Amino acid sequence: MKNPKTIAAAITAVAAYIRMEEEAIASQLAPKAAAYKPPPERFSPWQLSGRQAQMQMRTQMQLKAYHR
Repeated sequence: MKNPKTIAAAITAVAAYIRMEEEAIASQLAPKAAAYKPPPERFSPWQLSGRQAQMQMRTQMQLKAYHR
């Protein structure tokens, strides 16, 4: 396969095959994605507190790592 035209044709064929497979998968998933509705978000102070604690601990770890 030293011929550049042959290599280009092979690459083009593979790219077209991959694109065709992606389109087939996307068309199968489209009805499911359209029907999906995320659950309504409810405010919870416990969740907020937990996220803040995680972010604070991460920040403290990063500061400790930088100051050594």
